[in-house]
Amino acid sequence: MEGGSPDQESVGSGTKRSSVSSGSKSRNHKEFLYRLVDCETFTANLEDWFQSLYEKSAQMKPVFDVPFELIDLQKFDYALEGVSFQQLIRMPNAVYASTSDSAEATAYLAVEDFLHATVKGLWEAFWSQDEPMPFSVACLYKENLKFYQAENAIASGRLGSLCASGVLLKNPRHPHGKWDNLLELALLRSGIQSLVGESEQQPSLHVLGEALFYALRMLISRSLSRQNLPLSSNSAFVLLVDSQYGGVVKVEGDVNKMDFDVNNVYKCAAEWIQRHARIAVSPVDRIWNKLGNANWGDIGALQVTFATFYCIMQFAGLPKHSIEDLAADHGCRLQTRRLERQLGDTRVNGSGLFRFQQHGVSPEIVEVQDESVKLESESLKLEVGSVLWLEDSNWERGYHINQIRSNGELPYYIASPVEDPGKSLFLYVGSHPSQLEPAWEDMNLWYLVQRQTKVLTIMKQKGLSGKYLPQLSASGRIIHPGQCRRPSSGGNCDHPWCGTPILVTSPVGETVADMVSEGHFGVDEAIRCCHDCLSALSTASSEGIRHGDIRPENVICVRSGESRPYFVLIGWGHAILEDRDRPAMNLHFSSTYALQEGKLCSASDAESLVYMLYFACGGAFPDLDSVEGELQWRETSWSRRLIQQKLGDVSTVLKAFADYVDSLCGTPYPMDYDIWLRRFKRSISEEDHGKEIAASV
Repeated sequence: MEGGSPDQESVGSGTKRSSVSSGSKSRNHKEFLYRLVDCETFTANLEDWFQSLYEKSAQMKPVFDVPFELIDLQKFDYALEGVSFQQLIRMPNAVYASTSDSAEATAYLAVEDFLHATVKGLWEAFWSQDEPMPFSVACLYKENLKFYQAENAIASGRLGSLCASGVLLKNPRHPHGKWDNLLELALLRSGIQSLVGESEQQPSLHVLGEALFYALRMLISRSLSRQNLPLSSNSAFVLLVDSQYGGVVKVEGDVNKMDFDVNNVYKCAAEWIQRHARIAVSPVDRIWNKLGNANWGDIGALQVTFATFYCIMQFAGLPKHSIEDLAADHGCRLQTRRLERQLGDTRVNGSGLFRFQQHGVSPEIVEVQDESVKLESESLKLEVGSVLWLEDSNWERGYHINQIRSNGELPYYIASPVEDPGKSLFLYVGSHPSQLEPAWEDMNLWYLVQRQTKVLTIMKQKGLSGKYLPQLSASGRIIHPGQCRRPSSGGNCDHPWCGTPILVTSPVGETVADMVSEGHFGVDEAIRCCHDCLSALSTASSEGIRHGDIRPENVICVRSGESRPYFVLIGWGHAILEDRDRPAMNLHFSSTYALQEGKLCSASDAESLVYMLYFACGGAFPDLDSVEGELQWRETSWSRRLIQQKLGDVSTVLKAFADYVDSLCGTPYPMDYDIWLRRFKRSISEEDHGKEIAASV
């Protein structure tokens, strides 16, 4: 376990550069990494910056963002329902264990076993049950920054020199590990528990500085590596754990922006952290119970496991089974459980606390005044002819239900205001806010109602409006039957409908999905649809908003009150407002960048629009059940120009647009909406003029 830094060995066999300057630059970066070995000096250079962050943080808000949103952790939780994790080496509990070396040694062994169980479970669930797991777990020796099995280090009496545990890509040629093969690192440190329940607090500079130090070494090593990672290598995860609790630190950024001054290593590294790194720190939560077993289903272990999932994706590529694929089985498992309990086929909401009936004689929804049924519920359903009342900014609005529609997953309604029966509006009913563990269906409802309400409100505040965008007509909470006993301090009363959110939008129209199924989507509709959707995207993008969920169910054709029908882009619940937002995942219609990275590039919405038009014009999608298969089909279809040819059968301008989108996908170049809006408008004008001449003849 003696020797120098492994970084010369780790990155010294990189690809040869064709020019002397690039080779010199690479050697300079290697020397920089070779000298970046003292964590304490690095941390000292961040002390003033760290202190200024805390001073600027007002009103006890967290200094850093969180790496994962709760809604994404819930999806991941559903996906892991059928996954088996087993930690065999128990974590010694700090309350009951002694402070001897044996307890510390067992803790390192337990962390290693926890990481091994996590990686093994994720690999078999998402990637392959047949192929061997290509990863191993080892501990980092701080004297030479090489990796060893914890048992070997403990047996040789070097327990005190261990500083972290890591997950590495197996490499028989380098038994002591290569830093560019390091997926993630876990720092076993005391004092993590003190942050529990203190949501406004962050780890100390000493602990966070260590995490940033090791994350930076991981990023620099990957930038020098000759191996091509399947996904982006610009982010690194470091886990902070003690004998009970843990959290996640994520560091993201382009290390090529660093000034690699080998004579001033630590100052340059600290400046990069301050100027170019995006740092996210999760809340600290319990991972191990008092017996030393990991609480795999609780949020502490869940966020650590989620970080490991992302790390595996960086090295192994996209999984064969996506999170959405596995999470979608939650509904089937829920129905199976209900059958086991002999509850029949009655549909329930996420909380399962109340049940309501609908009387056949009257279309009105009536509450069952029966105390014996408080253990079950049926989610709020409306019938044609019923009236729903909404509290909107202290105004009461009534809506008469005229039709029941579905977007392929969830019901929504066409309704008329009580005071204006001739007007038609879309009405969406959300899930009750008190459902702490919502069903998968309720998560989609949250995007459909609560999130879409937020997005449309922001668009309205920013003055984004237009013919091809939906308009927010009203939003608020349902007014339920009976007396509302809502407390004066706010919140909801004990009625199961109290606080249920409602969203009302205009205009109303027929979805492209329905038009295709009924054979009403032709050449004219395809060109107008593309123009109108691009106009909507152009308007939204002027304020940095992207749609993220373009599909046939989210585009409607409006015919009333216009000489010509036009299309409106609806379903803005998955819109991207900021970098942390994630688009919807749809095998057929999500952009390639969204399926690969979980994010949108500038052309992603346009690419989704192309897939939707391809489908609407008669194009066939293969029957696939994995992201990998869909990406392979797309690569083949674009390279053979099958998509362009299909759209070219409809219109030459659609074919040209598909070629443009294909050239732009995955690049940082922005969409030129104006030029394509002019081309489509000219094409529409020519067709309309031709029809007028034909009609006059």
